[in-house]
Amino acid sequence: MDFNIPAEVKTLLTQMDEFIEREIKPLENQGDNIRFFDHRREHARTDWDKDGLPRKEWEDLLREMRRRADKAGFLRLALPQEYGGKNIGNLAMAIIREHLAAKGLGLHNDLQNESSIVGNFPQVLMFRDFGTAAQKEEFINGMLNGTRRPAFGLTEPRHGSDATWMETRAVKDGNGWRINGEKMWNTGVHTATHDMLFVRTSGKDGDAKGITCFLVPMNAEGVKVEFYYWTFNMPTDHAHVTFKDVWVPDSAVFGPLDNGLVLARHFVHENRIRQAASSLGAGVYCLNESVDYSRARKPFGKALAANQAIQFPTVELMTQAEMLRLLIQKTAWEMDQMTGPEIQLYVSDKVSMCNYWANRFCCEAADWAMQVHGGMGYSRHKPFEHIYRHHRRYRITEGSEQIQMRNVAGHLFGFLGKNRKTE
Repeated sequence: MDFNIPAEVKTLLTQMDEFIEREIKPLENQGDNIRFFDHRREHARTDWDKDGLPRKEWEDLLREMRRRADKAGFLRLALPQEYGGKNIGNLAMAIIREHLAAKGLGLHNDLQNESSIVGNFPQVLMFRDFGTAAQKEEFINGMLNGTRRPAFGLTEPRHGSDATWMETRAVKDGNGWRINGEKMWNTGVHTATHDMLFVRTSGKDGDAKGITCFLVPMNAEGVKVEFYYWTFNMPTDHAHVTFKDVWVPDSAVFGPLDNGLVLARHFVHENRIRQAASSLGAGVYCLNESVDYSRARKPFGKALAANQAIQFPTVELMTQAEMLRLLIQKTAWEMDQMTGPEIQLYVSDKVSMCNYWANRFCCEAADWAMQVHGGMGYSRHKPFEHIYRHHRRYRITEGSEQIQMRNVAGHLFGFLGKNRKTE
């Protein structure tokens, strides 16, 4: 067994660090751009008078970061070569995501909106594997050049984790479909050209079959953004959207008719393992900052670090980090040896373990960093509250902790995966 980071990944990390220092840090400090990362960050990013949406200046800065990262050859690393990437795989992405998050808050990797110098493009791969020739041409090229931005509409007001009970419906209407319903947490619609809308086209409530994905233009008649949900970590781009008698042509069907949930599940394992790696990195950052502070801070004439009340909780969390890193990297390596269906069968439970435990770990590490830093830790002059508020979201999205544990239990007790009982 070889636990060394592959040489090519080490080289990438060095090149990324040099790129960040050369181009991203100067951009972060240009003018007053630092306002997006210091104690003013939430206000600087949020347009409170426009439904709490991200300010244009903030999104322009992120766009410029991505442009520079793309020019330098980092943004598309995870994509296949035909889309300008290097298809570096899940292990490399896990190592990179942890490395970037462990640097702390900055323009190089701000996970509040999944922004990083190394991009995550699940929708590109969805179009590659499920799109028609025309859809691939329009959306893959469009997403990479910025002319097409599809949002993702799955969750509904009365239906969250179990999408098979969704109430949004589409019925056949001539050479197209008529859609009625509503979605919540419809992220990114404020800049989206289209919505990947999951609706029921046949079957009955609770059936996995009968769900279809449609590419609905956001400017179609009958599409209305009702409001944006304000969240623990602002700004927000999470909308409540209604669809009233929206007509789309047959060409708007994306993926297999009545089997659209395969799209929703298509990239879930890659997303979850990368999310886990980011949470691990952010949590380790919080712990490293706590160690440094506790060695420098000397109340009552001695360093905080001399107190076992500081040492032992930090030790327990750092021990979790070491074990998590091994499980995340082992699981990511295994994923790279398998096809998608094999991943679902053999390591889906391990991906869920990584995801829910890493997200919980990060929140605990951020909370502990606040405690160690005292009043300053509670203030916005330290990044811990920001890290906590963001990563608390990860314990709900991509499948809540309970859904992840349910998946693990399914594999463990033989309801799912390779141990599934057929009798």
